Amino acid sequence: MRPAPPLTGATPPSAGATARVLRSQLDTDEYFGHQPTGSDALPDPQPLLENLARCVVEVLAGARDLEQIARWVSDDVYRHLLKRVVLSTRARQAKGQAPTRPAVRIGSVLVCQPRDGVVEATVVVHARARTRAVALRLEGLDRRWRATAIHVL
Repeated sequence: MRPAPPLTGATPPSAGATARVLRSQLDTDEYFGHQPTGSDALPDPQPLLENLARCVVEVLAGARDLEQIARWVSDDVYRHLLKRVVLSTRARQAKGQAPTRPAVRIGSVLVCQPRDGVVEATVVVHARARTRAVALRLEGLDRRWRATAIHVL
């Protein structure tokens, strides 16, 4: 057997170049992004829906800090709620009102599952002055429910 002739003009790839190629292949969402989870591997969404609806109403009333629900909402939902919190805080300050904890009672909860790992629900929240509906969309990501859409009507 003859040894292979040496390569002329070609330089072997450096360790840094090889690492960059591997890193670019691994930096995709396929490996490190949020991994969808099926409904079988997720807990019952009903308690989360009720608690999240209650917490969102309290956050908008100024009685609860938005950071307390940050782990259950997506980044887009967090930014949207942050804008609403700023607006409601300004409105309260303009009227000279202090934030108060609303006495809320959860009413009916309507839940549907449009596909595996996704739950859409409407939660009716009764307070003394008004009754509101909170529409939520939960998606199974990383083996837990995360709210990817919240709208308070």
